[in-house]
Amino acid sequence: MEYLWYVIAATAAGIGTGLAGLSAATVMVPILIVLCPGFHGETGAYQATAIALASDILGSAVTTYTYIQHKNIDLKRGWIMLVCILSMCTVGSYAAYLAGNVVLGGFTLFLTFCIGIRFLVKPDTSRENTAPKGEKLDWKGVLISLFFGLTIGFGTGFVGTGGGMMMLVVFTAFLGMELKTAVGTSTFIMTFTALIASVAHIFIHPAIILEKWDVMLICITIATITSLLSARFANRVKGRTVGLVTGAVLTVLGAAMIFLNYRDFFLHNQLIIDTAATLGSYLVYILSLASFLFILYFIFPIPKNVFRKLLHIAAFTSSIFVVLTGRGWLSESLALALFAIPVYPALKIAESWKGYQKAFVEKKKGEVRTSLLLLFLSQAAFVAFACGYLKKPFILVTATAAWGLGDIAAAWIGRPFGRHKVHLPLADHNKSWEGSIAMAVTAFVFALMPLLSMTSYSVPVCVLMALCVGIVSAYSEVISKNGTDTVNVPFANILCLWLLTSLF
Repeated sequence: MEYLWYVIAATAAGIGTGLAGLSAATVMVPILIVLCPGFHGETGAYQATAIALASDILGSAVTTYTYIQHKNIDLKRGWIMLVCILSMCTVGSYAAYLAGNVVLGGFTLFLTFCIGIRFLVKPDTSRENTAPKGEKLDWKGVLISLFFGLTIGFGTGFVGTGGGMMMLVVFTAFLGMELKTAVGTSTFIMTFTALIASVAHIFIHPAIILEKWDVMLICITIATITSLLSARFANRVKGRTVGLVTGAVLTVLGAAMIFLNYRDFFLHNQLIIDTAATLGSYLVYILSLASFLFILYFIFPIPKNVFRKLLHIAAFTSSIFVVLTGRGWLSESLALALFAIPVYPALKIAESWKGYQKAFVEKKKGEVRTSLLLLFLSQAAFVAFACGYLKKPFILVTATAAWGLGDIAAAWIGRPFGRHKVHLPLADHNKSWEGSIAMAVTAFVFALMPLLSMTSYSVPVCVLMALCVGIVSAYSEVISKNGTDTVNVPFANILCLWLLTSLF
């Protein structure tokens, strides 16, 4: 069974190298140290890194050859990085040996996951204005190359990454290379860095050859073949496709390896158990409600603006659902924050689908995913403050219900019937008195309901508090620009209720 994992690890590593110039260690090391008992010893992670580096030599070489054939390489902009990285490889290798298995293995697992998320969020790392191939570096490019070259070189030896991902980011985001040119240049450098780092690892710990020669042979062979095949594929498709595929694979792999490596902690920690249970019920709620609304949308001719606000109901009521059904403020807050993590890349991928463009109205590209990311993260913070610090869940429920339903009323009344623009201090002059009044009245009604049912305040006090919330909701919505009402209005409501509860 262990040899099957060697084959899987080498195959995945080769695909990563050929597709996006990733070092074999990014994929191979997590699989070897988590799933293969032969690498569970004191120097297991160090041996796995050495084998991954050895696999990188030929894998990067054949990948570089393929990219050269397609004229996707630019050494004039990458030679400083090459020199700096080569000079620091050995230093990093020795530091890795001193660091030990726990530090090295854990760092590699989380690095894989983070790289995957980064690719999903931004699958194409190229700038809009890429530099022409062969153009010389200016003084800023020289300084950037020196700084990142030295740090990446140390990291190459330390975690065995070959610096592939980091070089890719530097070449595209800082030095202006086109994505495929950056991949070809980084794999060229990786060929030499992997050679130096693997020799350094073996020289420092010769037992790698004696104990793991068969594993090394299998991994080198398979990684080289799959690198060649995936490099040919990558040079024939769009860079965005390559980035999304790589990101999905690395994210799933990293998450799975982290869970398996720390499974005892995950399975026996009460906070994690409570968070998982809360997140599970939360997912069932929000996905079921969202799916129902999408079915309605494609069956009935619902206007886009109306449908967007209907989805708004699913989003803002989700935090109320979590508070009312959760197992404690910390697990509730963590569940909301964890849900926010995959939402952004998932919606970014969906933006290219025709169904997404048909269903959503966006003032600018990416507005929906950015708004939802802010919503879930801010709601996680509000839950922590209202339920954890203040220990008053009704504040969160009241503030969120007033904002969410009030905002819907403001849109449905203000857009078709708004004739009189608001000219109050700091106000957005595109908003109307009709919409603001609709929000104030609706916020008042839906703030009063939880105050009456969840608190022991008298009816007059509840009415007074709800009236204040209605006014605060309307004004904070009027002064919110560019979609910031997602955060501003519930935040203002929570502060208002906090002050009122202190008085009463």
